[in-house]
Amino acid sequence: MADRLTIARPYARAAFEEARKNGGLAPWSQALQAAALVVKDPRVATLLDDPRVTPEELARLVDDIAAAPLGEQGANFVRTLADNHRLGYLPEIAELFGTFKDDAEGVADVTVTSAAALDQAHRERIVAALERRLKRKVRLHCETDPALIGGAILRSGDLVIDGSLRTRLNRIAYELTA
Repeated sequence: MADRLTIARPYARAAFEEARKNGGLAPWSQALQAAALVVKDPRVATLLDDPRVTPEELARLVDDIAAAPLGEQGANFVRTLADNHRLGYLPEIAELFGTFKDDAEGVADVTVTSAAALDQAHRERIVAALERRLKRKVRLHCETDPALIGGAILRSGDLVIDGSLRTRLNRIAYELTA
């Protein structure tokens, strides 16, 4: 996976810079997501490695199915990917583009894993506290894991805040046996 991201990063960066220069981050993001879905389709994926299908045909196919509203810039980007045999990297390019877009817009994705489902009031308090701490707008994703016993674990990129009862109990057990 790291190799795919390494290959996809310059393309995602180029698309991001072009979109930012022209003030079109949202349309580019949507178009890249649509194109990524196209190349994930097993019927299209088999064509990506077929030597009988030319890069021009592949570019036209992806562009037509994705119906990208980017005009000539988007078509040129897809053609460049096709010419370099990189259309299969569109899912990673779209993911990296989304990360660049979120960073530019000051948005952080935070995953909260809690022992029980969080009600709306708890979610709002968590979002407010995280926005103060991260100094960014927070997009919250909630998951449940009964094995945590109580509390929650918050993850945003490299930041992990573990306030779970399971971790506290494990720490106490370690200290008692050490």
